Amino acid sequence: MSTKVVGLDIGSRSVRAVELSAGNKLRPNLIRFHEVELPSGAVIRGEVVEPEAVASALKKLWTEGGFKTKNVVLGTGDQRILVRDLSVPKMSLKHIRQTLPFQVQSMLQVPLADSLLDFYPVSESIGDQGPIVNGLLIAAEASPILSNIHAAERAGLTPVEVDLIPFALNRLLIGRAKVMGTVALIDVGADTTSIVVVIDGVPRFVRIIPAGGEELTQALKAGLEIDGDKAEALKRNLRLGAESQFSDDPRSKAILETVTSELLSSLRSTVNYFNNTWPQNPVQHVILAGGGARLAGFAEALSEMTRIPVNHADPFSLVALPRGRKGKKLPETNFSMAAALGLALRSVS
Repeated sequence: MSTKVVGLDIGSRSVRAVELSAGNKLRPNLIRFHEVELPSGAVIRGEVVEPEAVASALKKLWTEGGFKTKNVVLGTGDQRILVRDLSVPKMSLKHIRQTLPFQVQSMLQVPLADSLLDFYPVSESIGDQGPIVNGLLIAAEASPILSNIHAAERAGLTPVEVDLIPFALNRLLIGRAKVMGTVALIDVGADTTSIVVVIDGVPRFVRIIPAGGEELTQALKAGLEIDGDKAEALKRNLRLGAESQFSDDPRSKAILETVTSELLSSLRSTVNYFNNTWPQNPVQHVILAGGGARLAGFAEALSEMTRIPVNHADPFSLVALPRGRKGKKLPETNFSMAAALGLALRSVS
């Protein structure tokens, strides 16, 4: 993509944007990045439900962040996106995309007219009828994506492309870092958690779980009868495991363990499913990203459950920082900016 763009991630709690320039081959230059909080309920599970509120936040994001272009790559990754293996007769990618409606209609959970389809080629092989292309089918409900596009346009922005967030994260954290082997990249957002398993840099498996960090916030709010801001602040001071700062508060500890154990179990089951399906390429390493992954002790608990090494991503280590930022500690948004960074790489890849 030659057009200069900004990577734009519209989350449930905030909007985030990143602008890059080409730099050198190894590390593009980070020009600008910024984050603005959203009013509660403006975005629910990846879909804009209050377009005026989101458009206002986007205008503020552009003004405060000083972004110089209105062209954006939007990310999408809600639980209504289906990603499945698909093999088709060998033909051009353009023709494959044109034939998708005829090949996948029986796989869709919503009417074809309400869906957006794409195909991500992975490899080629020889089938019973001749050469075939193996890849990933991406099928998404159109309404959430269109609502995000309309909110961006209402803010005066021009969406030039929509990209699947797990693919954007792979572009940044696996492709840019040249990580080899079989890696599970897990992005814990507010309402959803995405898992993309990558073999030698190529995405082979994607699942999106309808659960994230917001579930713990809401559980603390309801269980302790406190407001949302206090629940969010409390969550940031909690820690999974025996060293929990609030181990003397049985209610907080019980809520923390109940909510997180459900997500951890889902992640373990997903990794086990992949390992059973691809026994020749089991997951060797897990990389965590997303704001929900900041929960203290989460990485250690996931490693213990899966018996696989788990590390936090450091997305800003893969770009050259502005001169004024060098040597300075980056804000906590480091964890949540990974998706916007991966989206911004569309302009420099």
